[in-house]
Amino acid sequence: MARQPQELLRLLTRAERLAVRRVQSVLEEFDCSVEAWQVLDLLSDGQGHHMTAVADHAFMPAPSATKLVDQLVDQNLVFRRVDPVDRRRVLAYLTPRGVRRRQQLVREVRADWAELEPLLMDDERGERLEGLLERLAEVLEDGGNVTTTRAERAVGRGR
Repeated sequence: MARQPQELLRLLTRAERLAVRRVQSVLEEFDCSVEAWQVLDLLSDGQGHHMTAVADHAFMPAPSATKLVDQLVDQNLVFRRVDPVDRRRVLAYLTPRGVRRRQQLVREVRADWAELEPLLMDDERGERLEGLLERLAEVLEDGGNVTTTRAERAVGRGR
């Protein structure tokens, strides 16, 4: 029998909070938040990203992401440049120090999670888990391919 939505939400929330807590315990040694780590990870591709992309990637409101990037700039981990395509926008990039910090953080987090890998991330289970989570996120993001809102559906039922 399929799980109830509230049970699935509870399981996902519990797993997410425990994972964040574990990662945060590693990052605290480097005075780094999970959100900052996510921003450094996004910027590690060297492409430069605008604040909307930064906010989306770190699951933060845009003003909070801007403030976080300001802090990373102050720490000489990130720098900004005007977007050559749209001069109204600013792109964020990692500094060489930011690249080194990100690599250090990735090594430390991976080392901490290494003991968990045999328990839940053998090749088959790890790929399956990632695939299921990606699929769930896509379905929820697309609204299950339903283009009407809940209010629109309720109005339709009332006709």
